Amino acid sequence: MSDGGDAVLELRDVHRTHGAGEAAVHALRGVSLTVRPGELVAVMGPSGSGKSTLLSLAGGLDRPTAGEVLVEGAALGALGRRELAGLRRRRIGYVFQNLNLLGSLTAAENVALPLELDGTGVRQARRLALAALSEVDLTGLGGRFPDQMSGGQQQRVAIARALVGERRLVLADEPTGALDSQAGEAVLHLLRRRVDAGAAGVLVTHEARHAGWADRVVFLRDGVLVDSTAPLVGVEQLLTGSGR
Repeated sequence: MSDGGDAVLELRDVHRTHGAGEAAVHALRGVSLTVRPGELVAVMGPSGSGKSTLLSLAGGLDRPTAGEVLVEGAALGALGRRELAGLRRRRIGYVFQNLNLLGSLTAAENVALPLELDGTGVRQARRLALAALSEVDLTGLGGRFPDQMSGGQQQRVAIARALVGERRLVLADEPTGALDSQAGEAVLHLLRRRVDAGAAGVLVTHEARHAGWADRVVFLRDGVLVDSTAPLVGVEQLLTGSGR
């Protein structure tokens, strides 16, 4: 649960519009959200509601049309390209839905890559990568390539890459989508454990049972956020739009 410290992630009246005129798509409309250390927030909503857009903005992969996104008090919109890339490498861990592992690199090399890009020596980066793989129960598998690993193992490599180093914000986009239920639960346990150690986490999911791992669930519909203090009450109505 949150320790009540300063916010790690803040979205302040964020709008994101794609296109212009009659063709404009309003992906987010005035979204405000705060996530503190030790807090895991699940984001739910129907397809096209803006969930992935919210995560992209939180991770600095996209910029809002209006409003502010702050990570540990730093306004992402005020950062130059190089500063933003550095912040993403050092402070933000991103678990992509499609994993984005590099097939030509071993598991350890995939995990070490963001550290090496940030200037960490190869030996130190490899040591930290192997420790991160151990944390996700992949001890001894650092030398394997992604195509030599199961889907669940590949997902854990992606989690290790997102957690390696001093990551304060962990963003996960449907991280259990391609996994069986046992492997999916293991991934959520790892995410929960990292948040309990002091990181802030945002989990995009369409599964109510996965949202049950979160401290709080927020719902998006048509780019508008509805906060829920009782996360799983009435979730079906919020997701389907029934009961309006």
